[in-house]
Amino acid sequence: MNSIKDPRQRHRRVLGAMALTLPLLVTGCTKDVNSNDVTGSGSDPTPTTLAVDNARTQANHISSQILDIIGIKEGKVAGSGAGVSLCDTDPDHVYRMRHPWSIYQVSEDKLKQGFQRLRENLPQHGWKIVDYGPNSSKAKLFELTADSKSKPYSVNVVLVVSTPTHPHEPDPKIEVNVISGCFRAPEGTDLNKEF
Repeated sequence: MNSIKDPRQRHRRVLGAMALTLPLLVTGCTKDVNSNDVTGSGSDPTPTTLAVDNARTQANHISSQILDIIGIKEGKVAGSGAGVSLCDTDPDHVYRMRHPWSIYQVSEDKLKQGFQRLRENLPQHGWKIVDYGPNSSKAKLFELTADSKSKPYSVNVVLVVSTPTHPHEPDPKIEVNVISGCFRAPEGTDLNKEF
């Protein structure tokens, strides 16, 4: 479980990370995640049909790949697996996968090293980093967003450690949020039962 004591603080952080990620996914990525077109050419206006279990497997696999690249073997990982969010274009039939998770109970130095490994090695694993640097939070936490070059997925990663403007981080961690483009559920799928 996550070690944040105050559930309201954890909820604010998760919502904040998702709020920061969503605009990048919709407007700033190299692909159009609403159409599921990973080329960015706009040639595929219809989302790919994919069973929810297959999309969940993909998202969990991508999260595992990112954890391997970060390369932190100690500490704890919090997260319950990928879940479904409905896409505004057709919420009865079109969905995306979201998989937020974090690594914690690790020293700040090891978290920084893992975050740097991720930044350096993502491109070698088929990812394009589209945003990197201090975010707009009061703590000016380092954050990166990357798009998969081959699959309709993006990842947003935040390094939550002490900074000059926030010198005593009580809960250091790396927060990861894997988000897919929109998929169309096969006919007969009740997305309301897939959360």
